Amino acid sequence: MGLTRSSVGAGARNRGARPREGVVVALAGNPNVGKSTVFNALTGMRQHTGNWPGKTVGTAEGAFRTKRHVYTLVDIPGTYSLLAGSKDEEAARDMLASGGVDAVVVVCDATCLSRNLDLVLQITELHQRVIVCVNLMDEAKSRGITLDLELLSQNLGVPVVGVTAKKKRTLAPLCDMLDSVTDGAVTPSPTKIEYSAETEALISETSAKYNSSTPPARWLAIRDITTGQAGDDRARDDIANTVSRYSEELCRGVAVMPERGHDVRDRRLDRVLTGQITAFPVMLLFLALILWITVSGANVVSDALASWLFALERPLSSLLVRVGAPEAVRGALVDGVYRVLAWVVSVMLPPMAIFFPLFTLLEDVGYLPRIAYNLDRPLHRCGACGKQALTTCMGFGCNAAGVVGCRIIDSPRERLLAILTNSFVPCNGRFPTLTALLTMFFAASTFLSSLLLTFTVISSVLMSLLVTYILSKTILRGEQSSFTLELPPYRKPKVGEILIRSIFDRTLFVLRRAVLAAAPAGLLIWLLANLTVGGETLLSLFAGSLDPFASFLGLDGVILLAFILGFPANEIVIPIIIMAYTANGTLSDWTTLSELRQLLVANGWTPVTAVCTMMFSLMHWPCSTTLSTVWSETKSVRWTFAAFAIPTAAGMIVCSAINLLFGWI
Repeated sequence: MGLTRSSVGAGARNRGARPREGVVVALAGNPNVGKSTVFNALTGMRQHTGNWPGKTVGTAEGAFRTKRHVYTLVDIPGTYSLLAGSKDEEAARDMLASGGVDAVVVVCDATCLSRNLDLVLQITELHQRVIVCVNLMDEAKSRGITLDLELLSQNLGVPVVGVTAKKKRTLAPLCDMLDSVTDGAVTPSPTKIEYSAETEALISETSAKYNSSTPPARWLAIRDITTGQAGDDRARDDIANTVSRYSEELCRGVAVMPERGHDVRDRRLDRVLTGQITAFPVMLLFLALILWITVSGANVVSDALASWLFALERPLSSLLVRVGAPEAVRGALVDGVYRVLAWVVSVMLPPMAIFFPLFTLLEDVGYLPRIAYNLDRPLHRCGACGKQALTTCMGFGCNAAGVVGCRIIDSPRERLLAILTNSFVPCNGRFPTLTALLTMFFAASTFLSSLLLTFTVISSVLMSLLVTYILSKTILRGEQSSFTLELPPYRKPKVGEILIRSIFDRTLFVLRRAVLAAAPAGLLIWLLANLTVGGETLLSLFAGSLDPFASFLGLDGVILLAFILGFPANEIVIPIIIMAYTANGTLSDWTTLSELRQLLVANGWTPVTAVCTMMFSLMHWPCSTTLSTVWSETKSVRWTFAAFAIPTAAGMIVCSAINLLFGWI
């Protein structure tokens, strides 16, 4: 799920349309073997690396030079097999079978080599010029695993090179081997798999209908048998079992494991982090800790950033006056567009700059797949796929990123479930509203506010599960799919890469989209607050017209209008409320939370109003960026409208119920 600027952002390109340089090499491999790290090291491009299956859902391309050749390296999706039906496997299979690849480098994990050889054998059925790149040699050494790569090369009949991809200098032998294969100095002669007599006869019969050399007719026949287009269950089982047996036999004598299990530490950690009793308490502890660090750190940085950005208003205003701009233009640009942008940046950037590195840290050390493992059972009971846990986690940073992340879910039905419910998870744009209201009305300290925020987030996750269950039993009924989730070893995080990936590829990517949406919103808000009809601003008129319905929800017209105008960016909800209550005509700041609380109470707020506002913040229509992302992912007006209507309906039901039960307080 390569959620980066290069793979899903504005920088994403139709790379297949670009003219390719020199020799085209496909980079294949299972998930979690360091394939993208090899790609980055060779090409110098930042391609997001991750620790769960299907992390890279598209292909990325980059060029690099060796001593003798120029290569185009194509990073195809990580997959366990070329013969199944998921989107990742189809994308990898289509790329390798297209005939546009001159050679294939298959990246394997040195710590679990035999498991990776299944894919190697499938690729050698499809391609002659294959090089096996055994990565993570340093981890294998630290675990006491010794590898005889020369023996493996003899067994496979293809060149085998050992590397530690994070140390770029170790890739020199791989580059030399690519040159040798390209020049014909080394000619791979892959081991051919022989199946049972019955299966071989079926393969011959099926391949007879193909007149193809690219891809080979034999491979097409095996594909048809394994995907159910030809043959029977016995033939499919025989192919799977034979490939697995060959992998074990080819690896015999190659990998020597230490007498004591090399993963003792990992197993001990997993007993705590994935244990039946301890898994969920530990998850909640991590969530509370991350929210506390994010909230306490972001408050300080936001104040400093806001002071600096708002200090620029005066020189901007002076500049417009000097160039002779009319007062209305100055007000629209400075008090409207710029002030809203300053709000969005100062409120949104700090929590993202803290949350995303923490999120990436959990991903880098290998804990994120454990979260998916823990949540697989409740999601399965709700009729969803366990991978939805990963997209839910991404939604905490940005719901748009979470929606794009749903590409990792193979089943179209389950992918829609994840897309339609992702906005129930509060993104970082809603955290300022939640934390401010919690602090003002229910908790004075940052610690207690973070604790209450944790329980608030839990309630949103539970609502997401409830809605997922309802949808899976009604409009999105269907069979549940299964998926393979590999729990990677715990690894030492690479702090430098974490900062680069989280800041440049996530934080700035999301911030740019929010800023583009907030700029026109700033102009609209300024116009509504300054244009009058009968001596009353349009903002006040619209708020008054919404009052009856908003009161039923435990809100008022100003609050509901603030959520409507906050459609481009949730960060501006509270500032719009302040502007409407103070009738300033521009977005306003407050000196302290206690002063803001006095303003809200003076306008009729009660603790019930605060709770309803928080619940509506958790459950209402997604922002414009998220909805546009839903459209781009589904290409369906129906499902885009459903993504808008479902959380909105849930929010209205919950808020009206709270108001009916406790509104008398």
